[in-house]
Amino acid sequence: MTWEAAIEQFKNYLSLERSMSIHSIDAYIGDVSKLAQFISGRKLHSPMAVTYEALKDFLENLAQLGISARSQARIISGIKSFFRFLLFEGFITEDPSSLLESPKLGRKLPDTLNVHEIELIIQSIDHSTAAGTRSRAIIETLYSSGLRVSELLGLKLGDIHSDIGFVRVRGKGNKERFVPIGSSALKHLDIYITQVRIHTPVKPGYENTVFLNQRGKGLSRVSVFTMIKDLVSIAGMNKSVSPHTFRHSFATHLLEGGADLRAVQQMLGHESITTTEIYTHLDRDYLRQVITEFHPRS
Repeated sequence: MTWEAAIEQFKNYLSLERSMSIHSIDAYIGDVSKLAQFISGRKLHSPMAVTYEALKDFLENLAQLGISARSQARIISGIKSFFRFLLFEGFITEDPSSLLESPKLGRKLPDTLNVHEIELIIQSIDHSTAAGTRSRAIIETLYSSGLRVSELLGLKLGDIHSDIGFVRVRGKGNKERFVPIGSSALKHLDIYITQVRIHTPVKPGYENTVFLNQRGKGLSRVSVFTMIKDLVSIAGMNKSVSPHTFRHSFATHLLEGGADLRAVQQMLGHESITTTEIYTHLDRDYLRQVITEFHPRS
């Protein structure tokens, strides 16, 4: 089997069996394609001919090119998934990637906003415009429910259950969960839907999509990133803020307020609680700062 055929089958597997998003599939295929290019240069024209030693040479090449440890770890993860797929399908009898080890990574704490900073961003919105009304609904929803930007853009009108204060969210792997949403977010969603969206000519296929652009199609990720970047600039904040920053802030503020870790895990849609635990590190850092600043013996 050629590299091209193996990669194509792997792509179909990720899409049909793993139900991955297009962005995740592209990342995996990109990682395997890097390996294929490197290996083919050594006249190994089939993934079945790859050895552990060849994979080690590939990783050493990545390091020499200056690829960061975090990016190396992601590439290794993609390669391991590829060879596990080949093993599962019976194309190979041994997995040459099984002994590969990812570089040690320090745990990077996510950037967050405090309540005052979130208020500054909201105050920078021009509520007199249709775009501003939509921006307010987006910011409120991101912060109120901790959604990923892909989950926000995937919201349908029928997913908003105002009567019980929940939204239905389709997360990674098309897994659904119900997440509480605050009264302020519901209020501004209702204003956007009934006063702005209702006047937008909707393109076929987007009749139920909540957030639309001026052309009646679903908003893009880039549009949301750009909108937030512009608002942060208007607010005069010298800080890097993305849609995910509101998700991090949502989780951090809940835990600082005493919320149960497993409840936050369910709301964020994390499969493993260890992923959610990173926010407890933020909380401990804050407590340590308080001791340092205010305790007389510190």
